[in-house]
Amino acid sequence: MLNAKDLELLAAKGISEKQIEEQLACFVKGFPFLEITASASVERGIMVIPQEKQAPYMDAWDAYLAKNKKIVKFVPASGAASRMFKNLYEFLSADYNEPQNAFEKKFFDDIRKFAFYDALNRACIENEAKDIPALIALGQYKAVVSNLLESKGLNYGQLPKGLLLFHSYPQTARTAMEEHLAEGAMYAKNNAGEVNIHFTVSPEHKALFEQLVAAMKRNSLSNTISLSAYRSRVPIRLLPIWKTIRSATRTVTCCSVRVATVL
Repeated sequence: MLNAKDLELLAAKGISEKQIEEQLACFVKGFPFLEITASASVERGIMVIPQEKQAPYMDAWDAYLAKNKKIVKFVPASGAASRMFKNLYEFLSADYNEPQNAFEKKFFDDIRKFAFYDALNRACIENEAKDIPALIALGQYKAVVSNLLESKGLNYGQLPKGLLLFHSYPQTARTAMEEHLAEGAMYAKNNAGEVNIHFTVSPEHKALFEQLVAAMKRNSLSNTISLSAYRSRVPIRLLPIWKTIRSATRTVTCCSVRVATVL
């Protein structure tokens, strides 16, 4: 039932009583599925600015940065990656032990191309006393997948997507979260060389992101990130390729990273 205050608020927002009833009914009956006709691509929702026309846009952005505005790169919630591995979970529970369908065969044919290959190989050696090629040669394909998805190995089936190794480089591999930090340092800094990055993180994954920060501290050579949690500060070293100094403030459900480029 709508009371007088409700009606007054709706009137102020230009919403009729009939409209709000229709909106509330959607929560009872459910919402229709969106019909997807195609994925977004160039000329299908994505506009590519020709190189010869890029300068005015870049100049406008530089002029905005020159005013010392606060730029915030916002990274939406990083949920569990379990849906990404649906096909691999099906393989684990299948009544056969070797790849049968096209997806399974391609996964193992191209397994070395994944950014997580080296980490997975180490997990297999630790848990199975054999590396990935040896396990595959013995037909122990499910042992490889188990070490990828389950807690005894990388536990990727339960990790948030932001903590998965996504991109390979000649000397290292980066998680999605690390890429956001590096990307922010490239295009979202103000004229003082500072970048603000805001991550939203599920409360149950907060500790896992903290572990990544700790790992960054162990693996860095020359750069630092200072992490502020509940008013305490911890210096953390970063990958040298970023050439940045970062400080982060995290809450239960989000974390904000302040980045200052080293000159």
